[in-house]
Amino acid sequence: MHERERWQIIKEMLRERALVRIADVLSATGASEASVRRDFAKLAEIGVAIRVHGGLEAAPALARSRDVTPLATRSFEVSRTLNVAAKRAIARAAVDLCEDGEAIIINGGTTTFEMGEFLRERRLKVLTNSYPLAEALIRDSKCRVALPGGEVYREQKLIVSPFEEDAIQHYSATRMFMSAIAIGPLGVIEGDPLIARAETKLLKRAEKLIVLADSTKFTPAGSLVVCPLSRVSTLITDPGAPAAALDMLREAGVRTIIVDVGHAATAAA
Repeated sequence: MHERERWQIIKEMLRERALVRIADVLSATGASEASVRRDFAKLAEIGVAIRVHGGLEAAPALARSRDVTPLATRSFEVSRTLNVAAKRAIARAAVDLCEDGEAIIINGGTTTFEMGEFLRERRLKVLTNSYPLAEALIRDSKCRVALPGGEVYREQKLIVSPFEEDAIQHYSATRMFMSAIAIGPLGVIEGDPLIARAETKLLKRAEKLIVLADSTKFTPAGSLVVCPLSRVSTLITDPGAPAAALDMLREAGVRTIIVDVGHAATAAA
């Protein structure tokens, strides 16, 4: 993860809480302690935060910007600039698994967002908590679109409900397409409890789970298990996925699809 991405996450955490500790950032980013200490020093130097015993506090200007409690993950706009060709190829392969007429769920994320372009000529019922994906499908597709109720989180461009009983409780889908902060031996990992909770609720409404994960997602990050690998029907990744990760998926009985990134990049040109 690049320095600027970590800074974005730290600033979002500072908007959420009075004190951000090194351990909090290690959990959210997977960075080394030395890197996080440098980040703290630089953010204090440029006036974004104040170094205090035990961690970092928001500078007054940042503290005043607290309106909606932010999520402790990188912003949508930052994530969207990373591994674009791989994400497009993975998204194309995910849409190829869909059959017209079926009901599906697509969680919020930059890889799942890329599915929108390839869903233009398809006819599906789509429930998504990604409002930019919903907007794209409403504007430029033949799909029926449903949104869950909840609060809007602008940085991640998500709609998240804190309630167990909400608008999705009667929705039934054949598949859910999910991206995540990381994939590991314990399963699909997220970095924020509200996101993890929202994905767990969505997952209850789907028969099969398809995970969209580029090869960078096999690096340890986050600390919240959304579901075990046994719940994953299919995982789609790119050729850069580590051999150890592919072995892990094979042993867990997860069907793995490795996409042709070059083909997707050519198609996008």
